[in-house]
Amino acid sequence: MDPIENPYASDMPAKKSGKGLGWKIFFAIILAFSIIANMVLFFTLMISVIAFTASESGHRLEKTLREGSGKNKIAVIKIEGVINKELAESVTQQIEDAKNDKKVKAVIFHTNTPGGSVSASDRVYDQIIRFRAETGKPAVAFMESIATSGGMYTSAGCDKIIAEPTAITGSIGVIMGHFVFQELFEEKLGIRPSVVKSGEKKDWPTSFEPVTEEQRQYLSDKLIMPAYERFVNIVAESRKDLLEYEQVRALADGSIYNATEAMENKLIDEIGYMSEAVELAKSLANISDAKVVEYEKPFSLEDFLGAKTLLKLNRDTIVDLTTPQLMYLWDAGLQF
Repeated sequence: MDPIENPYASDMPAKKSGKGLGWKIFFAIILAFSIIANMVLFFTLMISVIAFTASESGHRLEKTLREGSGKNKIAVIKIEGVINKELAESVTQQIEDAKNDKKVKAVIFHTNTPGGSVSASDRVYDQIIRFRAETGKPAVAFMESIATSGGMYTSAGCDKIIAEPTAITGSIGVIMGHFVFQELFEEKLGIRPSVVKSGEKKDWPTSFEPVTEEQRQYLSDKLIMPAYERFVNIVAESRKDLLEYEQVRALADGSIYNATEAMENKLIDEIGYMSEAVELAKSLANISDAKVVEYEKPFSLEDFLGAKTLLKLNRDTIVDLTTPQLMYLWDAGLQF
């Protein structure tokens, strides 16, 4: 028996629900974005954890500057920017890396700095001297562009000094300065500071009144001249085979010298570029070939999150601004 046909049935195909299909596409897009976002987050966290671990361990990444023999390395350590506590710590860590790598046969201190604080410059110098004494390996100072004051001071710790033809060095001397806010406070803001101290010299010099001649002499005797004499003695000791003490003292009037003048005055040993510095380092280390490497600070979690504030206006910042800074610094070099 034939089935009874439905007279209301249509020959047209049944329509699909457009609404249901739209939601499926929407959720598929959301799911895809979610998967991609989670993958990005996962890899970011992995990279951050690895970088954080490397940073915490103090280990730095090694970058090849020039290919060479796998048996020997020459490490390039940068002394770049104003020499402060952070830079001194960075240089110290890089020197430790060079010490711990038996393949490193010599170190080049790539110097491009107007100088910096007395204490930080002295710490870098001391670490260079210790490296040479503890390892017996040579150190070469390569002066690029500007290596004045503290840059000259740290270079004096090396076996040899080579400077680019256009480099500026010298500026052997000490400078100290601080801000005086007396006029601003009293005349502009109507603020008069009140200071209670145990002795007359306790706050010399102070930011709340001009420096007197008596105070200038006191600071010169206590701070400027001892730091100056140490600078002169260190340069004289490092150049003793070439210069007499009085010759160094005559050069140490704060004057800057271009590479040619520095060579004529025997403050440097050669004029050349990084390639010549590498050849000089190989010669001092008695090797014919070497890979040239430098150390880089690993990317830290703090860098990734941007947690570090460029300027924190707090009590410490105010103290830094008002406390006199004793510097091995060519002040004009800060414009470079």
